[in-house]
Amino acid sequence: MVGTYLEPTLPWTGPGERPLVAYAGGTQGQSAECAPSAMLSQVVRYQPPADAVFEYDVIAIYQLLARGMAVVMTDYHDFATPGLTNFMNRKTQGYAVLDSARAALRLPGSGLTPQSPIILYGYSQGGMASAAAAELQPKYAPELNVRGAYVGGPPVGLDDYIARNEGRPGVAPAIAWILNGIAADYPETRPAFDAEINDTGKAIMRDSIGKCGGGLSNIFAQPQTTSQWTTSGEPLAVVIARSPELKKAFDEQRLGGSTPSAPVRVYSARNDEGATYPAVRDMAASWCGGGAAVQLDADAALPAMSGFLGTHNVAYFPSLATSQQWVIDRLADIPAPVNCGGLP
Repeated sequence: MVGTYLEPTLPWTGPGERPLVAYAGGTQGQSAECAPSAMLSQVVRYQPPADAVFEYDVIAIYQLLARGMAVVMTDYHDFATPGLTNFMNRKTQGYAVLDSARAALRLPGSGLTPQSPIILYGYSQGGMASAAAAELQPKYAPELNVRGAYVGGPPVGLDDYIARNEGRPGVAPAIAWILNGIAADYPETRPAFDAEINDTGKAIMRDSIGKCGGGLSNIFAQPQTTSQWTTSGEPLAVVIARSPELKKAFDEQRLGGSTPSAPVRVYSARNDEGATYPAVRDMAASWCGGGAAVQLDADAALPAMSGFLGTHNVAYFPSLATSQQWVIDRLADIPAPVNCGGLP
């Protein structure tokens, strides 16, 4: 695993020792060129012939650093390891976020200690990773002093993501990254992919490897409709639902099956076209049922937007504005607000 540790120049003025934010990055691509460890120092990277990727997570990271918090950001599955880097694998991402915190606590000269307070934080793919880390932490990393998890706009299930983004311009590469990752992590799914995906779909999956997210080539990638990728002419979501091997693998990626022990604040735009609100609410309800301290913020202010820049992307900014004080309050040991009794 590769990660980047960022130490603030400003002092921590809150109670206790300096906290560490284990930051989970949003979608950038399936290439080492757009990994956070590469992008944090460049912010914008051009990828010929017509793609440019922007490291938008620096906005939130700088806000956290400005408050005197240390930040560690993982690359998730290391791009230098053999095999294909997966994409939005629930366990892989969750383990990577927790391991990045473990590694940062051991850095000499950082001033952090094994008991330093930790916040899990992420939006979009990062929201999924932060949620997964919160679910896995009680058993996988119980020694970490996790004070809270901020989960913004998480894709709860990858099959939901594929179904909701059917035909949306620019999303075809992300869907291909998901399929590539499932095929790499679950070898038993490869015969089903071979039988169900036609030559067009296989070419899109192959061509997406090594590509970063965003850019003109993604907007105009053809075809955008996944029914044109399959041998049956059915959308991918239908194919996944009727294939036992594929359905089992995708079901294992769904959030909500385990309960976090730390307080959680979940943000979701009501009109989010990618990480849909009903799925996010179901995840929050499952956590509530397990006894977690959950606050679900359902943002109804943002209108439904279509095209390349959808509601999901725009919602990143109000999610930042509402998360900061919640993080500060958890570090101050103020009792976490909970609305499990009446989820919006």
